[in-house]
Amino acid sequence: MSEVKISAETRTEFGKGAARRIRRGAKVPGVLYGHGSDPLHLTLPGHDLLLALRTPNVLISLDIDGKANELAIPKAVQRDPLKGFLEHVDLLLVKRGEKVNVEVPVHTEGELAPGGNLLEHVLNALPVEAEATHIPESVTVSVEGLAAGDSVLAKDITLPDGTKLAVEDDTVVLQVLAAQAEEAPEGEGAGEEVAEA
Repeated sequence: MSEVKISAETRTEFGKGAARRIRRGAKVPGVLYGHGSDPLHLTLPGHDLLLALRTPNVLISLDIDGKANELAIPKAVQRDPLKGFLEHVDLLLVKRGEKVNVEVPVHTEGELAPGGNLLEHVLNALPVEAEATHIPESVTVSVEGLAAGDSVLAKDITLPDGTKLAVEDDTVVLQVLAAQAEEAPEGEGAGEEVAEA
């Protein structure tokens, strides 16, 4: 798992006006919380944070005001619904060796059995418990040869050492749906006569 270093500054201004000023300066307002400590309001560099968040469950090493170093994982990210830029981030304080619950993206490999069936991702991300500094970036599941009616349960997925499921073993993660026969549109052929001019 990658660890990304980001410099952050504590902030004392709050509210929509202050948040807009921060964003105009290409920065993102955020909050760091956890371990029973008071929430710490931060200003983070927008571009660096955007690059870091491309990795799911990235571990962020925060250099706060050049004095304190803290480890955190993103807990909630707010983006502008139209433009996609970052509006706010909630960061969860973690310690090395600590177990955390996160959701890990599920990727698939292989081909389904012939027949045009559809693969449904019941869960796009698998809830797991992992050590904060060893969170897997994703899990990969083989769907090779699966046919209609087959499913992959959480317990069928191989997890890296030190990672445990945070859902019931029999939770359905993927399932194969039977292809539906296409029906001809009703009234096909009707109204095809063209009136002569």
